Amino acid sequence: MRNVTLSVDDEILRQARAYAQRHGTTLNQMIRELLERTVTAPAGDSPLEESFRLADGADSRGWKWNRSEIYDSRGESPS
Repeated sequence: MRNVTLSVDDEILRQARAYAQRHGTTLNQMIRELLERTVTAPAGDSPLEESFRLADGADSRGWKWNRSEIYDSRGESPS
């Protein structure tokens, strides 16, 4: 395994380290996994497509989205 040097904004680095710690991993492991997923993803598998794929597999426990309820919970009315 080779070492790579990256330049990262100080605040982004601080936030990334805190995120990794909250999720019980290291910044190195997060970067390795991100790079691996990025370069091994099937052609055309964009982040948006991955989001849709994940949403399709989500368990809503039978609950269905209702536009009126969403607006009601935000204190707004649909236009």
